[in-house]
Amino acid sequence: MTTTPTPTTLKTGHVGLNVTDLARSIDFYRAALGLDLQAQGAEEGRRWAFLGRDGHPLVTLWQQSDGRFPTERPGLHHLSFQVETIAEVQTVQATLRALGVEFAYDGVVPHGEGVTSGGVFFTDPDGIRLEVYAPTGVDVVAVPVSGAPTCGFF
Repeated sequence: MTTTPTPTTLKTGHVGLNVTDLARSIDFYRAALGLDLQAQGAEEGRRWAFLGRDGHPLVTLWQQSDGRFPTERPGLHHLSFQVETIAEVQTVQATLRALGVEFAYDGVVPHGEGVTSGGVFFTDPDGIRLEVYAPTGVDVVAVPVSGAPTCGFF
């Protein structure tokens, strides 16, 4: 059996999301997560936008969908963004509340029983499930749900 060499470095470049209303989604991701609009295409039938930070694209939005994100079908489960501290998670949560965002749980949720990582789980305007989490610090905040559901089950 022949082994194919693997790349020495491999990391996610950006995630492409289909959206129904590009302008609404750009506004949401900029307001909710502080992403910068890095590039945009406005040609009829080919509308898209790159959003990111510090010159690095994180999300590409493609206006080529109708309806809401179907969580019952194979594909993207959720998109997660890591921040450094639980205080940052709580700041994002306050921003999201002010925007009227729909949360899966009310508050910061640990990633499992007895772990210190966790975050907030919510949806974008098209129903795409999102998470903002910190790798540590959940043990210092009150959790909203007993039994500590994990991010894979919302």
